[in-house]
Formats: sequence, C-alpha cells, structure tokens
Amino acid sequence: MTRAAVLGKPIEHSLSPVIHNAGYTAAGLREWTYTRHECDEPALARFVDSLDETWAGLSLTMPLKEVALAVADEATPVAEAIGAANTLVLRGGRRLADNTDAPGIVDALAEIGMKEAGEVAVLGAGGSARAALAAATQLGASSVTVYARRRVAVAELEPVASRLGLRLRTAGWDEAGACGRADLVISTVPKGVTDDLRPIWGAETVLFDILYDPWPTPLAAAAEREGVRVLDGLALLLAQAVRQWTQFTGVDRAPVAAMREALYAAVPSRSASEEQ
Repeated sequence: MTRAAVLGKPIEHSLSPVIHNAGYTAAGLREWTYTRHECDEPALARFVDSLDETWAGLSLTMPLKEVALAVADEATPVAEAIGAANTLVLRGGRRLADNTDAPGIVDALAEIGMKEAGEVAVLGAGGSARAALAAATQLGASSVTVYARRRVAVAELEPVASRLGLRLRTAGWDEAGACGRADLVISTVPKGVTDDLRPIWGAETVLFDILYDPWPTPLAAAAEREGVRVLDGLALLLAQAVRQWTQFTGVDRAPVAAMREALYAAVPSRSASEEQ
C-alpha cells in the first residue's frame, strides 16, 4: 500500500480525498490510498517524523502552510518565495515542500483561455493572497493591486512581492470597487466580505473567486449577470490537487476528467458541466 493524506485543522470538510482517490481509481493505482488527518501546527513535525516508506506525500491546509517549510529538507522556489507550502513530497527519505496553489490558479485560468494578464487585482491580504501574487507573476502581470481591510496584513505581503520581483500597489477596502478595471480579479477573502461589493467590470475582465461554498457568492452572481467570466474555488481545488497527484504518484498525466467528475458529484447542487 502506498499512502498519501491531507492534514489540517479542521479537516472533516476536506474534499481532497475525493479528488485524489478518484484519480487513483481511474489510473488503475489499486494499492494507493489517500486519507485525511486532523493536525495542528505543534503536531506536524511529530506526524511527519512518524511516517514510514509507504508514504508518498502530504497535502497541507490551514493552519499548516507556513510551518510546513520548517519540517521540509528543501523547498521549491515558489514555496520559498511565498513563504508557505501546501505540499510535502516524500521520496527517498527526503521531504520536498512545494506550493501548488499558485500554479493551480494559472492552470485553472488556462482552461478558460486566459494565459496572461497585464493588470491583476487581489481582494484581501491573507494567506491565499500570497499564492495570488505568485500566480500574477506567472501570468506576466505588469501591475498588481491589493485591496485590503488591514494595513498590517498588507505589510506582510510586501516581502513576498519583493521575493517574487513584483511591483505591488496597495489600496484600502473603500477603494475596492475599482478592482473591475483589472484584467483579472482574484478574490481571496472569506465569505460575506465581498457581498456588497459591486465593481464596474471591464469588457474582458475575469473574476476568480476562491470560495465555492456557498456558491455563487453575491459578487460572482452579480458579475455573471454582467457577462463577466467567473471561476470558483472548486476550479482551484481541482487544479492544485492535480499537481499534487502527479508529484505523489510520478505519473505525468493525471486523469483530470475523472477527478473533476468525482469532485463535483461530492458537492451538493453542483455538476461538472457548470465549469465546462
């Protein structure tokens, strides 16, 4: 048996086992299994130290993404730049920390035909905003504006932007209505925060709202009514999991269609056809 799992606290809600196990089944990897385990920051090192050679990798969610770097032997450039990892690849007695959230955003956008963005707006300055900044770099953004409620959180993003070589502009939340002028808007804030936000959207603007429950958010629903292309958090959840799956298994091409179908079947009132 080869093992992988998702760790975090709380973890009962995680859909990662649905995605990864569907991939194993579709690829004929009958001896692979993916589970979930509740784990907080103090317990992470002990959990990782307890693993034997049957373990191929771990997916890490909140609150473990920053402490993950401390238990790794090495880290990819994107994980180092962001200062957070959502992936630990376990191979040959070594632990490689990676962050698949940032390239996952890029992959999901590529599926709808968006492969570059000149101007990017990021709503929020929390942990997910770090991945959004890295994605903006990969998309070749010339300008990135972060709209945030707390200046302290913005200050924590500045060294991340510096490591990414990204020129960052910040603005208060009272200015967030201007975000719709960007080519791409990435909303990283918790549910409810953007409910009253009604930007004036550009003709080609894309909104990527990383929430997926409940869906649509009022922001996404209003944007769709105005003809804006919208992606939700399920698109990111799938894309980042696909990258983890290939790293854990060593199989170059993941069975994405089967993984997507299983994910959407697991979410009430949603279907894979919504994202096609």
